[in-house]
Amino acid sequence: MTAQISVEIRNLTKTIGKKTIVDNLSLDVPRGEVFGLLGPNGAGKTTTIRMMVGLIAKNNGTVLINGIDVEKNFSKAMNHVGAIVENPEFYRFLSGYQNLKHFANMSVGVTKERIDEVVELVALGQRIHDKVKTYSLGMRQRLGLAQALLRKPDVLILDEPTNGLDPAGIRELRDHLRSLAKNAGVAVIVSSHLLTEMELICDRVAIIQSGKLVDVRPIRDMVSADELQVIEIELDAGRASDDGNTAQGVLAAEYPDFKVLQNGDKLQVSLPRDGIPALVKSLAVAGVNIYGLQRVNQSLEDRFLEMTGGVSRVD
Repeated sequence: MTAQISVEIRNLTKTIGKKTIVDNLSLDVPRGEVFGLLGPNGAGKTTTIRMMVGLIAKNNGTVLINGIDVEKNFSKAMNHVGAIVENPEFYRFLSGYQNLKHFANMSVGVTKERIDEVVELVALGQRIHDKVKTYSLGMRQRLGLAQALLRKPDVLILDEPTNGLDPAGIRELRDHLRSLAKNAGVAVIVSSHLLTEMELICDRVAIIQSGKLVDVRPIRDMVSADELQVIEIELDAGRASDDGNTAQGVLAAEYPDFKVLQNGDKLQVSLPRDGIPALVKSLAVAGVNIYGLQRVNQSLEDRFLEMTGGVSRVD
């Protein structure tokens, strides 16, 4: 059964003057998925998010939220959306609770019980009645998340949600977002420069460069090589030098295209998966003692650099 699509983007385009910021972008995000946007500085991720929630006008394309066109029926579409775009802003001389209550008064069906519930969800219970001007950046980020969740959105859009959070706060946020997706069926869209966080939190990621979609991949495919795999072979520590030389000789003779690195008693070889049995057999025949064999997954950052041609900075 095909998953219900919560967010559908088709041919989304934004130009400023002669510069194309977002170029004919198309994406689908189903219910219950945590979807990440990755790209180098100026790739167009935040511009895409701002168009999705109607903060800036698009030049072309459509954005549908639960099948509702954001341009044609903005209010109805936004009733299904909770969002933090860039840094959340609040009335600094009001308390966190007063800010949430003010937002609730502008919404339909948000009860006091719901306010209390989201306050506990973001762990602000002890400080919610303090003025926002006394909050740290991380606390304001938590308050922004609470505000975004007040209306029980079907789609949650977060631009750099971990900004200002300590490691414990990042883990709590990650666990909560995954719970929202899995247990409540919320479609969560996250933009972040923290590649390791995206690896831990997302089901799929979209790579965007120069406003264009490079690729969309499940995380499980992003963190394991598609064609070549890195295999780490543990050698006899007492014979690591000799066995390493023997192994490299075997590889040079029989598998000249394989890339080999040695670090102490560990030997790393890049090769196709179906080449592993033959490699192990050849090393054993040559008298190399093998004490362990494991696959070394590429990190999301490694795959990101491959797919974007080595651009290492992401925003």
